[in-house]
Amino acid sequence: MNIRKCFRIIPFLLILLRATITYAQQDPLFTQYAFNKLAFNPAYAGSGGRFSLDLITRIQWVGIEGAPRTVSFNAHTPLRNSRIGIGLNAYRDELGPTIDYGALAAFAYRILFPTTTLCFGVQAGFKYMDINWGLLNPKDQGDMLLTSQVTNRAVPDVDFGIYYYGNRFYTGLSARHLLQNQILVSSTEPGDATSFTRLRRNFYGIVGGAIQVKDNLDFIPSILVKYIMDAPLQVDFNASFLIYNVLTLGAAYRTNKALALMVQLSIGRGFSIGYSYDIWFNILRSYNSGSHEIRIGYEVNLFRQDRMLTPRYF
Repeated sequence: MNIRKCFRIIPFLLILLRATITYAQQDPLFTQYAFNKLAFNPAYAGSGGRFSLDLITRIQWVGIEGAPRTVSFNAHTPLRNSRIGIGLNAYRDELGPTIDYGALAAFAYRILFPTTTLCFGVQAGFKYMDINWGLLNPKDQGDMLLTSQVTNRAVPDVDFGIYYYGNRFYTGLSARHLLQNQILVSSTEPGDATSFTRLRRNFYGIVGGAIQVKDNLDFIPSILVKYIMDAPLQVDFNASFLIYNVLTLGAAYRTNKALALMVQLSIGRGFSIGYSYDIWFNILRSYNSGSHEIRIGYEVNLFRQDRMLTPRYF
């Protein structure tokens, strides 16, 4: 088997990593995380002071069959009671024959200081993983792993987060999958059930700011740290420039040897659109043409109670 054919089995190898989840990353990966914080920190709900919608679609490792494809939808808003924010986080994460679904409702309570806000948030919902074994074409048709009975089931999922922000900075900590439920059970013999996939807690830390360089030009750096037990620590470094409060240009570096280029444009009436392109410098570089991510956002001030000065950077 040549090296190019070897990479065709990458999706199945990644499935095995999910099965032995000790060394796998479970949550979807996003380059434009600065606009998608609700996906990993429920305390972010309503923090912008406006009703916000975000839709992100990500196509990873273009050119590798079965590579990840992810769609994420977030909606959140403060209520008339400015101390409360609510939101919805839903996603579909496809990897080879596996499809991971999740939908969670978020609630955040905000402590208002004169110029800053401290938020505590929780989100709860369900997570469901489906495996279509029919998409695999194994050499050994009698492999017990593929002929065993696999039970897919929806399980409850709970996340918790803390988020603190002002007009020109933010920081936050969060933990996902607190219940660590089993989402797949496999049995090779009647009555012999064993855990196939268990959720592991994922931890996130984020910090960012906006530094005015001159009129109509702001430097916006941010760092996202992701950790799961027994897996390598992953850090994203992001540096962007906001020009005339309309155009954002930036770049990011991810510690698993990936560089990303990003652009976002505010197109008026609360709408914005963003695009990022990831370039990988690891062993996958020769076998894919990068990763694409597109974001569409919309926000409107429903209650006219925005406490922060404009423009809003985060």
